[in-house]
Amino acid sequence: MTNYKLSILFLITGIFSQFTVNSQSEWAPVEGKIMSKWAKEVTSEKPLNEYPRPQMVRKNWTNLNGLWDYAIKPKDEKQPFTFDGKILVPYAVESALSGVGKMVGKENNLWYKTYFTAPKTSRNGRVLLHFGAVDWEAEVLVNGEKVGMHQGGYDPFTFDITNLIKGKGAQELIVKVWDPTDEGPQPRGKQVKNPNGIWYTPVTGIWQTVWLETVNDAYISGLKTMPDIDAKTLKVNVKIENAGSSDKVLVKALKDGAMVAEQEISVQEEASLSIPNMQLWSPDSPFLYDLEVSLLQKGKAKDKVTSYFGMRKMSLEKDEKGVQKLMLNNEFLFQFGPLDQGWWPDGLYTAPTDEALRFDIEKTKEMGFNMIRKHVKVESARWYHHCDKLGMLVWQDMPNGDKSPKWLNSPAYEGADIERSPESQEIYKTEWKEIMSDFSLFPSIVVWVPFNEAWGQFKTVEIVEWTQKYDPTRLVNSASGGNYFDVGDILDLHHYPDPRMPRADLFGKEQALVLGEYGGLGLPMENHTWQKKDNWGYRSFTNKEDLAERYASYIEELVELIGKGLSGAIYTQTTDVEVEINGLMTYDREVIKIDPAFLKKTHQKLYK
Repeated sequence: MTNYKLSILFLITGIFSQFTVNSQSEWAPVEGKIMSKWAKEVTSEKPLNEYPRPQMVRKNWTNLNGLWDYAIKPKDEKQPFTFDGKILVPYAVESALSGVGKMVGKENNLWYKTYFTAPKTSRNGRVLLHFGAVDWEAEVLVNGEKVGMHQGGYDPFTFDITNLIKGKGAQELIVKVWDPTDEGPQPRGKQVKNPNGIWYTPVTGIWQTVWLETVNDAYISGLKTMPDIDAKTLKVNVKIENAGSSDKVLVKALKDGAMVAEQEISVQEEASLSIPNMQLWSPDSPFLYDLEVSLLQKGKAKDKVTSYFGMRKMSLEKDEKGVQKLMLNNEFLFQFGPLDQGWWPDGLYTAPTDEALRFDIEKTKEMGFNMIRKHVKVESARWYHHCDKLGMLVWQDMPNGDKSPKWLNSPAYEGADIERSPESQEIYKTEWKEIMSDFSLFPSIVVWVPFNEAWGQFKTVEIVEWTQKYDPTRLVNSASGGNYFDVGDILDLHHYPDPRMPRADLFGKEQALVLGEYGGLGLPMENHTWQKKDNWGYRSFTNKEDLAERYASYIEELVELIGKGLSGAIYTQTTDVEVEINGLMTYDREVIKIDPAFLKKTHQKLYK
């Protein structure tokens, strides 16, 4: 090689190395708070690079996570020409892992900008732009043209951007986000402008993976699976975009790679597959069948997605005393788990890595729980995928919003709704429907919870009956610890710190009785708290031994309540969250406060 060529090579290498160094130096986690051990594994190069939608998998996809430009500007200002700096997507702007750590507020917009290379498509192919979740209102522009707007902080959404792609080079992507946090009527969970007590830091903007996918002109855009273990069948609805009148859909069910059943249907039909010699899904045996769905044109596959399903059934059945019990696969199973809020000290709503996301579920399983109540938050699809694989039942809350709880002045809190504006009602209904639709594929989800503690609780009978009709494969806990109506499948009491159960005579005997929240036993661990002092729990302890002893005494009380008809219970909570120190683990997941082996042994009493 000549000296000239060597010089050019060294120059190019130097420029590339400098670019890499500069790129890395533009991002670093914000210091000042505790971090989880996984934060060290996060880099600015494609964080959270796992395929984000495990229930509808395609090979042709591109992860857009990474460093984007960001700007926080007054709401009345137009699109900025200059930006404030770099933000690591998909971590919320308020989080440490975003590299920004700034509040936004309802008076401002949060702007994002990045560039992506136009993906290769087949003739008449389409380019789809997917967002896992953006809180709360997102307006998307590609190459200066508006693609669309989406409202909703917890449901995934997609835009077809094919017609806005220009040439084969770099394409500009801009996202404008507005989020009023607790100053608007929208579902927002525990986020508040001024965090304190049980209220936490806001999560504004992109907080789940952003990705591109290429498909043909006609493609599969949605699936819905409905297992029926009594009939030994699986029904499958397939949604097709741009389908032709003669197109067909081929649905295959497989077990360990071997064909179990297949059916070819028209695009308007529903598939019904017979599943002989069923292997049921349960916490003890979380068996999953594979599912392949193909769109056929003239006998050839135009599009194909892979998925999976579990054969399981959630129902009610009265015992010999006439008490309704929660049944899984036609057998009584006491459902017991922690209240899981899904917050992280470094990523807030977003786990730093997929390994971290899975960790909480693995530890919950190791502790001997069989259920998790996902509390006023909806997770990324991968979280539910891990629950499916590990065998963890999920009670899924609708994230609350609008007005604070309005309690009826009655020991039973019976029959009180609040008035919400027509806009607020529509926002709630739209997002709740999308959440149920988007996450109904996960067999781990067995209970929907529309309301929590009367917070934003409106038109309860209408909402619950609609929820039951929309998804008859799951049970509905109408208002966990809220104002009670004679509707839904579950009657749910919250009681701190010791266990109690709802009055069995409150609404006759048509609902299963559960303890939706109890416990909250606090233990601050030095150097593992969100702040140095003024942390709190519902009842605080000074050492692990006393904490474990009190916890075990509550289990003994639960055993007695099971004998009186209790079907399920939820302990508060999985981890500490900001100033709350009543978790079984610290917020950074570094300290487990009660030995998992002790917990598992103690919990076995509940399942006998």
